[in-house]
Amino acid sequence: MNKKIILDLCGGTGTWSEPYKNAGYDVRNITLPNYDIRTYKPPKNVYGILAAPPCTEFSVAKNGKRDFPGALEIVRACLDIIWEYPHLHFWALENPRGMLSRFLGRAPYYFEQWEFGGNRRKPTALWGRFDKPKKTVFIKPEILAPWPEKGEVRKTRAQTRAITPPGFARAFFLANK
Repeated sequence: MNKKIILDLCGGTGTWSEPYKNAGYDVRNITLPNYDIRTYKPPKNVYGILAAPPCTEFSVAKNGKRDFPGALEIVRACLDIIWEYPHLHFWALENPRGMLSRFLGRAPYYFEQWEFGGNRRKPTALWGRFDKPKKTVFIKPEILAPWPEKGEVRKTRAQTRAITPPGFARAFFLANK
């Protein structure tokens, strides 16, 4: 039996694709330093694609000069791979709500981490063709954790914010098996 292939483009820690991996899918995390999305040659018969290109240049929190051409090169590389497969079961491109919508248009789905049991606020957009995950929390907690939380392994704020909340990853998987 051939396992269904999931490409996790710019997947970082692999948290978004982890539920697929745990369910026995053939998950391929295409991320630096092992893979450069711009030169990656994908396999045939891909079932689904998750893409999370870096958000630094598109963040509304960034001050100073932006490298939109460089950042869009990564987004374009993700989209080029997605466009190779007209019959994907699903595909989704994630980025925090910010300036990427100037280039891709309004996203069809938005969420915040706390809506899936996370303890942080991070307005996030999803573009693509996918079934919307069902939110699990409907009342915003009164206290949300800072970036990074006290006692967390030392990571930059950007590294901490880049990790997909496990509750969202699970809900997305359940909606898009």
